[in-house]
Amino acid sequence: MQNQPVKAEFVALMAALMSLVALSIDALLPALPEIGDHIGVTDPANNQLLITMIFLGLGFGQLIFGPLSDNFGRKPMVYFGFGVFMVASFICVTTKSFEMMIIGRIFQGVGLSSPRTIAIAMIRDSYSGDHMAKILSIVVMFFILIPVVAPTLGQFLLQVANWKAIFNVNVIVGLLVIIWFWRRQPETLHKEYQTKFSLKRYVISAREFFKYKQSVAFTLVSGFITGSFMVYLSTSQQVFQDQYGLGELFPYFFASSAIAVGSSTFMNSRLVMRFGSMQIAYIATIAYFSISLLFVIVFFNGNNPSIYVLVGFFMLQFFAVGLLFGNLRALAMEPLGHIAGMGSAINGFISTVMAVPIANFIGSYVKTSVLPLFMGFSFFGLLSLMVFIYVRRQTAAATA
Repeated sequence: MQNQPVKAEFVALMAALMSLVALSIDALLPALPEIGDHIGVTDPANNQLLITMIFLGLGFGQLIFGPLSDNFGRKPMVYFGFGVFMVASFICVTTKSFEMMIIGRIFQGVGLSSPRTIAIAMIRDSYSGDHMAKILSIVVMFFILIPVVAPTLGQFLLQVANWKAIFNVNVIVGLLVIIWFWRRQPETLHKEYQTKFSLKRYVISAREFFKYKQSVAFTLVSGFITGSFMVYLSTSQQVFQDQYGLGELFPYFFASSAIAVGSSTFMNSRLVMRFGSMQIAYIATIAYFSISLLFVIVFFNGNNPSIYVLVGFFMLQFFAVGLLFGNLRALAMEPLGHIAGMGSAINGFISTVMAVPIANFIGSYVKTSVLPLFMGFSFFGLLSLMVFIYVRRQTAAATA
């Protein structure tokens, strides 16, 4: 497969598809206390489940839509997934039950897993190697703009209407993106890679994925990084509004970390062709571990630093994250062009399902201090670094 010329509309459309996930998560953050009151949540920590459970749906949904897209094509699965998302959104705005709200959020994740997974598969259909890493970095850069504005949008809708308006606006924005996708994006699945869906084929493709140590290794690293990042997403409202008492200023402080991620993904898109995705991701992993470890050492007594010191650490931490997200996906997907749909599905499933228990476990300790958050960053940063060292040694041994 030859890399196609980079088309701005393709990049923007893939970013828009992936951004539906971020919008459904981040716009809801300011409304968590109100939603919790509506559905009878007594422990504020349980509000975190409204964030983490959508990721559970994202993980399992990818196992469905990825393989099906290898058979029926990328575009039909995007339409079907968005239909599931619309039904799940209706459940969320009509229920007064905590359990039904969680089910609705899970199925929102299942539905949104389709555009998220298939956007990555479509990029892999069209690009490979460091070209793919560059495209993914640009896509992630635009994708990161959503967390910058989404909490502010959620805060605005909360003030002029109510929390249900956030779900309704998410559906309207998603519908506009799907219409754009329908009218402008051609099918990218190559005929020679189209495979008939069957349980046997599913198992064969899964086994094929696990033959590639690089794909497995960087999928694990994605899980470690996504899990620790998910803790931040699910606890940010507690940290900024409860621990620091920022109130309506929360969206602006939350946006600072998103800006850091966006800046680093932009830098990565400019540097990856020169230095390679492996080298950049390795250095970023060292930085991710080192920054969080420094925080743990300096603030080990558990006392929160000033908000400006905390934001500074968050920005450094997530600058490293921005250098990791696109490159880790590209490194994991590189050997999987012949099973891009299934490969993207397994990669996303493992990394996301790993992340949910990591986030729930660490998040349960984030009550009066941010120290557990950075302890989680440092622990999983160390695990990620160990995987990188292993892969680099294996690669060096194979080429010796």
